Amino acid sequence: MSRADLWEEIFSNRAWGRYPPEELVRFCAQRFYARQPRSDVRLLEIGFGTGANLWYLAREGFGVYGLEGSEVGAAQARQRLDTELVGWSRGEADRLRVGDMCDPLPWPDNRFDAVIDNDAVTCVGHDCACRVYAEMHRVSRPGGWLYVRTPAAGTWGDGMGEQHGHNAWRCSEGPFVGTGVVRFASETDLATLLKPWNVLQIEQVSRTLENRKKVHTEWVIIAQKAPV
Repeated sequence: MSRADLWEEIFSNRAWGRYPPEELVRFCAQRFYARQPRSDVRLLEIGFGTGANLWYLAREGFGVYGLEGSEVGAAQARQRLDTELVGWSRGEADRLRVGDMCDPLPWPDNRFDAVIDNDAVTCVGHDCACRVYAEMHRVSRPGGWLYVRTPAAGTWGDGMGEQHGHNAWRCSEGPFVGTGVVRFASETDLATLLKPWNVLQIEQVSRTLENRKKVHTEWVIIAQKAPV
């Protein structure tokens, strides 16, 4: 089953999260809550799924845009935004687009104040991910921000199952079972993946699972595009 078909099935048959992670809320609050008008702040999420993060950002008054590979996920996101936040798109019908993140992004250079990857680019291989982050850099304005949350090498599921390229596995154990191929990034990988960006902060968030027998760890990274 292709990556696109898998996520069509997942979003059609499984309940998905409705709220953003605390780290993303903090990232946006620290950089954009004081900006006025908030509607002039353009935020792009790559792989927005069913739209939990975009819903939060739109509710806070920001201009939101996104790319999602699943028609089903994108439709659920649009429905929630249209139902709960009437007028969120401000007349722009194509703010949420369906497409493959490995293709060139369908936006012009220097457009967005921040670009977001919340556990989405992990679903593509290392070489493709490098291109995605380079494209996210291209569409960010000078001085624009990057937020990344992605699984760390060594977390539960890494090295378990079928290997599919560099540090990527179709996991046989852990929280990523049934979600296709997942890439687990080492700290060395981060330097290559985020080469165009000025990385300002690299943190990890961890939680235990299975009554503290297993550990799930993710990178949380903040980077910036150089000002002109």
